[in-house]
Amino acid sequence: MSKIIGIIGLGYVGLPLAVEFAKKHKVIGFDINKNRIKTLANGHDSNLEVEDDELKEVLGLKDEKGLELTFDKHSIKDCNVFIVTVPTPVDKNNKPLLEALIGASKTVSEVLKKGDIVIYESTVYPGVTEDECVPILERYSGLAFNKDFYCGYSPERINPGDKNHRLKDILKITSGSTPETGLIIDSLYNEIIVAGTHLAPSIKIAEAAKVIENAQRDINIAFVNELAKIFNKLNIDTHEVLTAAATKWNFLPFKPGLVGGHCIGVDPFYLAQKAQEVGYYSEIILASRRLNDGMSEFVASEVIKLMIIKKIPMDSPNILLLGVTFKENCPDITNSKAIDVYKHLSDYNFDIDVFDPWADFKKVKEKHTITMINAPYKKRYDVIVHLVAHKEFSSLNYKKLKKDLSVIYDVKGTLPKEIVDKRL
Repeated sequence: MSKIIGIIGLGYVGLPLAVEFAKKHKVIGFDINKNRIKTLANGHDSNLEVEDDELKEVLGLKDEKGLELTFDKHSIKDCNVFIVTVPTPVDKNNKPLLEALIGASKTVSEVLKKGDIVIYESTVYPGVTEDECVPILERYSGLAFNKDFYCGYSPERINPGDKNHRLKDILKITSGSTPETGLIIDSLYNEIIVAGTHLAPSIKIAEAAKVIENAQRDINIAFVNELAKIFNKLNIDTHEVLTAAATKWNFLPFKPGLVGGHCIGVDPFYLAQKAQEVGYYSEIILASRRLNDGMSEFVASEVIKLMIIKKIPMDSPNILLLGVTFKENCPDITNSKAIDVYKHLSDYNFDIDVFDPWADFKKVKEKHTITMINAPYKKRYDVIVHLVAHKEFSSLNYKKLKKDLSVIYDVKGTLPKEIVDKRL
């Protein structure tokens, strides 16, 4: 039987997946955001993960292949494989929010048929697929799990903005609710993943593997962030220390910085929450989260100290923040800690300009009431804070941007050392 694949959620994860599968199968891409569907239907991905030409190519394919876009859930009724790629954030108290995942499961359940397979890609704690999503699929479809329909989990490993590690070039973990289902799902992903797949023994193992990937990175970044705080007090350049240490073959090349975005700043809370439910209170995971979440305030305080040392007037300094997205060369502002730096500095009522050629002006204004500037050369600044390492920032004329007596603070450590006053 030919596969008709329904992709539920067309964001950073869902769209690249839909495009790759559409080269080999009929794919129905569903998203509740009507504006997102309309923009994609015009052949443009505002997230910049898929090139316009590639998107238009699969939109133009017919018959047994190609991508169809819809915000009408009834349009996915003929699909026999459903892949759920909706976001799984946390609330203001860092508790996992599964509402989008539950809603997507309900949408799928309303069109679920005997023999169908539902695959989840959203990051979750171990047990969510079978303990939270499957009961919804059963309840609203009237079908029996592992008798009438089957499930799988294949965690996303998309790295937004990364043009070297794309979907098909990253080895994919797969799993299924039965051994046979696991093989079917593994075979399906092998059609599009050039790097190959790893079939995990169970859905829970695949879920656990995903959630620890980002927890591990969070812990490693927290370590070098703590080093940065220590070396700052010792008046030692952290980046020079890391460069020297990296000459050892097994030294891990992590750098200090702000940790935001969809994954690293969120996923560890999912594992910590599940651990707490079974009676274990996480120490290292949550300590790393606290340290990394506190780096925005630390950066702001370091900027203030430099201003005092250089005797920059505190009543009305002109400050330029370079970057507002959560990472370099990417338009996404989700959970951006650069925005937190802005908020901390705003507490002092400074005159702050924000320049970011990648961020969407309208989204930044709507979500954070920040009005960005179009170009940075309209005035000179007392303080310049390099927050995000967009490629455009390496070619800025910093002599033209700064006043004679000014502060340049480099959070990313990528600007020429001779032009900055301090690096994180």
